[in-house]
Amino acid sequence: MSPVRTVRFLASRALAVCLGLLCLAATVDAQPGSMRRVGVLLVGLAPSNPAVRALQQGLREAGYQEGHNLAIEWRSANGDYDQVPRLAADLVQRKVDVIVADSTVATRALKRETSTIPIVMALAADPVGSGLVASLARPGGNVTGLSLMLTDLTSKQLQLLKEALPGATRVAVLWNPRTPFHATVVKDIKAVAPSLSIEPKFVGVRGPDEFGPAFSAIRQGHAHAIYVISDPLFSAQGARLLELASKARLPVIYGQRDLPDVGGLMSYGPSFADMFHRAAAYVDKILKGARPADLPIERPTKFELVINLRTAKALGLTIPQSLLRRADEVIR
Repeated sequence: MSPVRTVRFLASRALAVCLGLLCLAATVDAQPGSMRRVGVLLVGLAPSNPAVRALQQGLREAGYQEGHNLAIEWRSANGDYDQVPRLAADLVQRKVDVIVADSTVATRALKRETSTIPIVMALAADPVGSGLVASLARPGGNVTGLSLMLTDLTSKQLQLLKEALPGATRVAVLWNPRTPFHATVVKDIKAVAPSLSIEPKFVGVRGPDEFGPAFSAIRQGHAHAIYVISDPLFSAQGARLLELASKARLPVIYGQRDLPDVGGLMSYGPSFADMFHRAAAYVDKILKGARPADLPIERPTKFELVINLRTAKALGLTIPQSLLRRADEVIR
C-alpha cells in the first residue's frame, strides 16, 4: 500500500472511531445509567432505619449506584407533621425525577405541591379512601406505589392481642387524630372489639407533648394493654412511648416491628422492609419511562409477627406456646 493510501486509510479509520464514540456517548446519555435524582420524604422513619435501607438495596439491585448514576435527596420530619409541607415543597423545588414517600401524610403533602413529578408511596395506609388515587388498579395522576391496607389488619391484630393476653378486657387505643386513616381504624376497632370481649378506650395523641397526659388517662382507665395504631409520630417517638408504657407496666402491641425490637411486647403487620424494597422497582420503572398512572398499586405480600419474650417476662406475662410457634421472630 502506498504512503498516500495508508494515510487515507488511517484517517478514515480514525473518523469512524470518533463517530462511533460520539454515537456511544449519545446512547449512554439516553440510558438509565446517566445520573438520576430521587427524593425521599420520610415522616416518622429515619434514613438509617433498616426498612428504609431496603429501598437503597432495591435500587442497587436495579443497577443504580449512589454517586455514579444515582443521587438521593433525603428529607425526614422525625415525626413532626408541621415540618412535612416545607420538606415536600423543598423536594419539588429541586426538580428531582421521582419522589418516594413513606406514608399517607407525606404523599398528601407532595401531591399538594406537584401534579407532574412522579410520587411512589412505600407505606400509604389507604390511598383510595384518603383521596390520593382514583383506584388501586388505575391510580391516575402522578401517584402510585404500595398500600398498607392497615384497616384490613385491625381485627387480626386485636385477635393476636387477645390470644397473647386472654384476660385483657380494657385496652387503651393510642391514635393520632391528625392522621387521615386513623378515624377509619377507630371505627373498625369499635366494630370488632365486642366480639373479643374487649372494651377499647381511645386516647388521642397529636404531638410529642401529649404523650404524658395520654398515659395519665390510660392509667386512670386501668387498662390491661395498649394497642397502638401505626403512625409516623409513634414510630419517631417509639422510645418515649415505651418508656411510659414500661413505667405503667403495660404491654404494647403495634403494627410494625420497630417497637418489639426496642421493648414492645409484640407486633403484627406488613414487612416495611419488603415494601420499601418493592418501592424501588416502581422507581426503576418510572425512571425508564413508565407513567405512574399506568402502574397498579400493590398490596403487602409479606407479614411479620414478632414477640419480645424478654418484655413478656419482665411484665410477668406468659405467652402461649401456640402463638410463639407462629411467630416469625421471638426476641429472647
